[in-house]
Amino acid sequence: MTATQERTEAELAALAERAGRDLEDASPLEILTWAAGVFGERFCVTSSMEDAVVAHLAARAYPGVDVVFLDTGYHFPETIGTRDAVAEVMDVNVITLTPRRTVAEQDAEYGPKLHDRDPDRCCALRKVAPLEEGLAGYDAWATGLRRDESPTRAGTPVVGWDARRRKVKVSPIARWTQRDVDAYVAEHGVLTNPLLLDGYASVGCAPCTRRVSAGEDARAGRWAGSNKTECGLHG
Repeated sequence: MTATQERTEAELAALAERAGRDLEDASPLEILTWAAGVFGERFCVTSSMEDAVVAHLAARAYPGVDVVFLDTGYHFPETIGTRDAVAEVMDVNVITLTPRRTVAEQDAEYGPKLHDRDPDRCCALRKVAPLEEGLAGYDAWATGLRRDESPTRAGTPVVGWDARRRKVKVSPIARWTQRDVDAYVAEHGVLTNPLLLDGYASVGCAPCTRRVSAGEDARAGRWAGSNKTECGLHG
């Protein structure tokens, strides 16, 4: 079967389970090369533009790969600038997804600052729904999830089955540590979000992201003061 042929859901799920075992010890570049070879144009990379490490790796495995970015309307200017720089200098095709409602339209329907009152609903409207629509034409998508980021991500497989979206989910740097990421950035001169040099260890929407203190885990600055740990894209 070639990368352009349609696969059934059962075939994709079985493929993901098998690849998760077979590729557990493979390098990120090997994992992405496998994904590109198996899925071709039905494979994409998603990026929050915290850094462009996975996009850079994917471009080496599959030049011109689609890189999907969610513009929630709440991003820091530095994040939008990182997206624009990635589109300009890397061999990728950046695709920007936007929610159905603008921030103003959402405020009119749900009231201002929904992110403070009901962050789960805000994420569902501005992240989860747009991504699910944007991934409709793909069989597999890659993320930058790492096991060391937080306890909720400790079991992330390098290749797994995304049952909610019925797609193969590839996390090529799942086994990497922050030190591995930093080393790759330094070796290849990879673009990173300037906020990472300003006390932010994980970069999301501006209203829901703060700097982290010494000793906190990388995602402690996301939805600080609440029990929310994920936006819904990954759990």
